[in-house]
Amino acid sequence: MYKKLTIFSILFVLMDQVVKMLVSNFIPYQGEIKIIPNFFYITNVHNEGAAWSLFSGNVFILALLGLVALLLIYYFFIKGKELNKWEILLYSLLIGGITGNFIDRIFLGHVVDYIGVILGSYYFPIFNIADIGIVVSVFMMIIFSIREELVCKKSKLQKK
Repeated sequence: MYKKLTIFSILFVLMDQVVKMLVSNFIPYQGEIKIIPNFFYITNVHNEGAAWSLFSGNVFILALLGLVALLLIYYFFIKGKELNKWEILLYSLLIGGITGNFIDRIFLGHVVDYIGVILGSYYFPIFNIADIGIVVSVFMMIIFSIREELVCKKSKLQKK
């Protein structure tokens, strides 16, 4: 189980880093390639903060928070537990996403973001594959947790 988790996490980090390298090498800084006009584009921007550029300029603190998050995830959610296939996948995405952005912060001093989405007149904050892994995994974990809680409550009601 830990072997699968490690392999999937590493593969996700490699995919993230390869795409960031390609973007950095082939798209000029702040340049963009329109994929679907007025909806989807690839760009090359540097984010020195967290989501929506929050805490910009605090690269060391954000890198440290990423490291602490990885340790807490392992200690509270993974260590000593038997994970099912969905948990392995979701923790792999989470760990891979945090690690991908951590690597950028340590070696570049910023995170490379490149996926741009426009919804009407709203330009959604630019993000990357690592961010997708983090958001999707957390969202799915919340859904699974709520679902599990509802199943437990239903089971308790049926016993009464």
